[in-house]
Order: sequence, then structure tokens, then C-alpha cells
Amino acid sequence: MPVPLVELEEPPALNMALDSIEGSLKERGVRLTRQRQILLELIDQTGEHLDAERLFQMAKEKDPKLNRVTVYRTLKMLKLGGLVDELDLMHYGGDQHYYETRLKQEHAHVICLRCGKVEEFFGEPLQRLRKQIESHFGFQVLLARTEVGGYCAHCQALRAREVEELRSQPVAPVKPAGARKRARPQRT
Repeated sequence: MPVPLVELEEPPALNMALDSIEGSLKERGVRLTRQRQILLELIDQTGEHLDAERLFQMAKEKDPKLNRVTVYRTLKMLKLGGLVDELDLMHYGGDQHYYETRLKQEHAHVICLRCGKVEEFFGEPLQRLRKQIESHFGFQVLLARTEVGGYCAHCQALRAREVEELRSQPVAPVKPAGARKRARPQRT
């Protein structure tokens, strides 16, 4: 299931834009086949965080000969090469993983736990947090992934309406847990 992508701020230029990824693959001696090119373009240009199955379905529309194994092998190669990031996005869609090209500037993923909308947040607060961690722990941060789960404004409004509807419904009386039916006397 693809997760729609909405950006909170303008993203920085892509560090691993498609041209850069292609160059990196060539440096590693990896041939950029037509099918790999299709997969890279989809990951880079759809504006969504795609899971492997959705990526396969979209790629198959462009090349019916493409198979699922190619998708998984390509994703593994791109991930190991540091060219794409594999995300779980708060496990919104279960155990699926989602993919995006690696960006120059770190960002946080803000995920609505109801509708699955994903927003990307770029900004100084993330850089300050990174510096605080490095300073406090004497730690060199090489990679940081931040995910924030909650409810988007639309889903908050829906939840508020649902709660209001529940409150306005009449409440049926509940029998106490210890109450029993009286046993009928047995006739002998």
C-alpha cells in the first residue's frame, strides 16, 4: 500500500538525485538496465513512499516483462549501496517497508496513524537535536531516522465527530458483572 507524501517545507536538492544514483551505480560496476532505471525513476519521482509490492505493480505497467524478483534484488542492491532508505513508517501498513531515495538533508517522517498520510519535515530543530546528541554523548551521528506518529488535522476532526456521535447516543443499562440469573427450582 503506497503512503501518500506531503511535504511540510520545501525539500532541499536531492543529494542522490537520479543522475547521481546512476553515476554511483556505474562507479560500482553495476549496469543500469532498463528495468532498474524504471524502478529508480518510480522511487525518485512518484511523490510517494512505495512498498515493494506497489513498486512492482507500477513498474509492471511500464514493463510487463519485469518480475517481482528483479524488484526485490534491485531494492536490496540500492539499499546496501546507500542509495535508498528503507523505512517502516511506524508500521502503519503492517510489516511492509517503504523506500525513498536518500536525501541530502535529514528529515523526519510525520505519519498519521489513521489515514496513513506521511509528511516530511525538514528544519533546524532536527539539526539542533543531532548536535545535542553529539555533544551530550560525545557521539558521532552518521545516520538519524525520526518518525512521529499521531493524527493529521483531518483525522483529528473525524475522531472528534465520532466521539461526539458516541456521546449523543443513548446508553443501554449494563448488568453488574456479579449478577446471575436465578436458578429455577428443580421439580422432583
